[in-house]
Amino acid sequence: MKKVLLIQGHPDSESFNFALFDAYKKGLTASGAEIKEIIIADLKFDPILRYGYRKRMELEPDLLESVEKIKWADHLVFFYPVWWGSFPALLKGFLDRVFLPGIVFAKRDNSLWWDKLLVGKTAHIISTLDQPAWYYWLVNGRPTYYAMKRMTLEFCGIKPVRTTTIGPLRLSSDEYRKKWLKKIEKSGFNQK
Repeated sequence: MKKVLLIQGHPDSESFNFALFDAYKKGLTASGAEIKEIIIADLKFDPILRYGYRKRMELEPDLLESVEKIKWADHLVFFYPVWWGSFPALLKGFLDRVFLPGIVFAKRDNSLWWDKLLVGKTAHIISTLDQPAWYYWLVNGRPTYYAMKRMTLEFCGIKPVRTTTIGPLRLSSDEYRKKWLKKIEKSGFNQK
């Protein structure tokens, strides 16, 4: 049985991202997976890495709990909208504060290389857009996937990282959204 951590990066609980989160969780529950979740908007923490990597900030209790959930999980699933070619500032702040040396990677002494501390874990990124997914891929080059998939998750050893892009949401029909909710529920059931 897989241990799955759902991480919601949208700040608005009434967004379609939360409906996708619930659909995935419904599928997971039906599969018998163990589930934990992080709703970033509900956490109490300073999202700014105030000293960069020069000086360590103490992690707030909600972030300490998040670190334990990340270590616990076999599979992480991120939900977020693509805004201005990136993800919401709240998610970026969470990553800056939690994905730190000694937690998700370790710097090697006198070396440019690092050790990946999350090897053996897998991930799935589910993101939404207001443009067609094909346009985001072909014309814009999927910048959030490079930032999240390659430069963050794979940097820490998480592989494979599966991606699902849903768009355009703007002006989409209820039928379109229902179709996606069913697909995401099935994905949760299959624990992908």
